[in-house]
Parts: sequence; C-alpha cells; structure tokens
Amino acid sequence: MKTQDFYYDLPEELIAQDPLEDRSGSRLLLLDKVTGEIRHSIFRQLTQYLKQGDCLVINNTKVIPARLIGEKLHDKGGQASGDEVHGARIELLLLKRREKDVWETLVKPGKKARPGTRIDFGNGLLTGEITDILEEGNRVVKFTYQGIFEEILDQLGQMPLPPYITHELADKSRYQTVYAKYEGSAAAPTAGLHFTEELLAEIEAMGIAIANVTLHVGLGTFRPVKVENVQEHHMHSEAYQVTEEAAAIINNTKKKGGRVICVGTTSCRTIESAADGQGIVHAGSGDTSIFIYPGYRFKVMDALITNFHLPESTLMMLVSALAGRDHIMAAYEEAVKERYRFFSFGDAMFIC
Repeated sequence: MKTQDFYYDLPEELIAQDPLEDRSGSRLLLLDKVTGEIRHSIFRQLTQYLKQGDCLVINNTKVIPARLIGEKLHDKGGQASGDEVHGARIELLLLKRREKDVWETLVKPGKKARPGTRIDFGNGLLTGEITDILEEGNRVVKFTYQGIFEEILDQLGQMPLPPYITHELADKSRYQTVYAKYEGSAAAPTAGLHFTEELLAEIEAMGIAIANVTLHVGLGTFRPVKVENVQEHHMHSEAYQVTEEAAAIINNTKKKGGRVICVGTTSCRTIESAADGQGIVHAGSGDTSIFIYPGYRFKVMDALITNFHLPESTLMMLVSALAGRDHIMAAYEEAVKERYRFFSFGDAMFIC
C-alpha cells in the first residue's frame, strides 16, 4: 500500500481560512460506507441521520495556547550564565506534558536548540531550558517561572493553528469545541467544532447517548507521511483517558445494537485503543500510537463524523479503512467539484 494512493488534487482556494459564523451552518456530505452513495446536507440537520439508541463519542480535550515565541539567552562569552543577554528568535510548540514543568516540544530553528540552551519568554516571565533531544528531533524543555503555569501560558502563548491557516484568529474560542474541558492539546479535534450547545441538547433529547473521552491531540496526527510504504510510517503517541461512565455508555450501546458514532478521528483512535479483542471498551488512561489504515478491523466504531483531510495523511488512511479507499476518493472528488470547504475550519462528512 503506497502513500501516493491517498493523494487527491485540492485547489488552494477551497482551504477554509476562517470558521463560519454559525458553527452548525457547515455543509455535511453523507457517505454510505457500504454502497458509496453520496448525499448532501447541512450540519445542523445531523439529527435527521441519527437514531434513538445511537451513541456519539466526543473528545473533550481543550487546546492550550501552545505556541511560544522567545529569544535565546547567552552570555557575552557564549555560555549560559547569570549574566545573560538576548539573542536569536526561537519558536517553541508544546506537544506533550511529561511531568509538572517538563514538556516535549517542537523547536524552530532546531540548530539553535541544543541541550543547555536557555530561552526567555515574555521578558523573564517564563524561562525554558532544553534538557534533551529525542530521536525524532523534538526537544525536552524544563520551565521555570513564578506563579501558575497555565496563567502565564494564557498571557504569552498563541493558538497553534495549522500551517495552512495564514492568519491569527480574531476569536481564540473558535478553535475550541463548545464542550472542551481538559487542557492539553496542541491542535483542536476539528470535527467537533461544528456542534453548538443547542444541537447537542437536541441530540440528547432524541435519546442519543453522549460519551465523553479525552485524547490530547499532538502534532503526530498531522505530520506528513514521508515513507513510500504506508506500513513503515511511525505514529507519535498521544495521551488519552476513558472514564468508567464513558466505557459503560459505549458498551451498553453496542450491547443493545445501537451505533457507536465517533466525532472525529481522535475519538475513534481513543476507543479503538481502549477496546479489547472482543470490542469491549475498558476505562483507563495511557498513551496510544495506534495507526489505522485499510485492512484494519474496527472493534467498536460503526460510523464517523469527520472533516476533510490533507492528501496523503494518516487521517485519509483512517477514513479509507472505514469506508474503503475507492469510496473515499470518490467522495473527495465530489466534495471538490461541489466546492466544499476543506481542513480544520471546513465542512464535514458523515461516514455511516
């Protein structure tokens, strides 16, 4: 299976740069995973395609303002010391918290970020020291500060928007789902951005259960696949948690014959990671580097609400595992033809 098998041609003007004013006003492409039949709708009409007894699985992670711009500290002799001056600009992206003040990060430019390098953010409000370089080039950084880290991050950090978004958001909250709760993500679970509190209330009133799981989204999900052979790609790990309540809701839905519908690929990867060979989801927390591509047999998920993904990405491979590559590529061709909006702030697809 080749990475190029998941390529499609996307006109640049179809990459959505801003969210719609009305979250639920996005278009919705419905794809029958068995027949490949395609229908067109509006996201707020999702309730027409759900049934009593179904279960929605949502990822309640919250994006942190994880992008920090700082300056390298050095002394006049070139060694870090107490008599330090500011030097080159360094950009840092928080990926995963390892312990209280220690984070795995992505640093640009990497050449200026060797172990022992100290970086100043906000004129002394926050200082980071690089303590290690990991195999894939990410840096481990230990922070020092006075006060509460999250409050300092809110003050200094920027939302880590994907590289295809060309400007800052006027309203930071639009890169959060309305149900975002637990801080820790470097990117939003974007399929959830289409839901409003009103739509969720309408769904629950129909007798549809909602299971909250948590997966803190790292950049591994969005990294390009650089190998020619899909099976050789290595996924970065991400931290997840499934509560007893969420596991019970999902298992009960399966037992009664309802559909488990994941909102986003991150929710899918969470429950597939937490399930045993019999398809029973177990409560717990851990790290997952699960890589889902065609040939994978889903243990729990029956249907998926998702956005339109980058060509040759692991996310294209995941949706192809669910609906078949040919059906997915045909649906994407239709979406391009119908001028759907693509990627994080774009329109949605319901694969059912």
